[in-house]
Amino acid sequence: MRRMILTAALAGCLAAGASLAADELALGATGPDFNLKGTDGQMHSLDGVAGEKGTAVIFTCNTCPYSQAYEERLITLARDYQDRGIGFVAINANDPGVAPGDSFEEMVKLAEARAYPFPYLVDTTQEAARAYGARVTPHVFLLDASGALVYRGRVDSSVRPEDVKEREFADALDAVASGQAVPVAATKAFGCSIKWSRD
Repeated sequence: MRRMILTAALAGCLAAGASLAADELALGATGPDFNLKGTDGQMHSLDGVAGEKGTAVIFTCNTCPYSQAYEERLITLARDYQDRGIGFVAINANDPGVAPGDSFEEMVKLAEARAYPFPYLVDTTQEAARAYGARVTPHVFLLDASGALVYRGRVDSSVRPEDVKEREFADALDAVASGQAVPVAATKAFGCSIKWSRD
């Protein structure tokens, strides 16, 4: 029954990139900086959230069933790899006028309720999402110690944990933390389309 409910929710979610999204950041390119407000009330920059060995920049949100399904996996990965020198940050670029559940106030509630181990930032202008070329939620961008993009795409191969066969993001995190080459540098992210402003 739970599987049927999840399937129905995912089917109702808009997947694939929106026409307003820019091209994804090129592999090897420097991760664009940002200065965004977090649910902790503080402003956060890329340099401020960066880890010694790398940084995971994850575009996600409150309301997308894909983001909700991946939330626990992302929390676990953050806790595991922050201790290995990888910084994590989550960014919500959804326009709350289109998705009211993604308002800053709702973000604060969610971050507190789930005890996020990473900053959760609001991209009010959607400039960070455009700079990275984020298209869906969740959409992952992993930078190495120099700030260069070494992985972009999905978290893993299935929204359902029991069906996962490939864990490309975890493999990339392990490689960066170990100073090795990332085995798979790009995958196709899947999820709900980012809710772009209609203005």
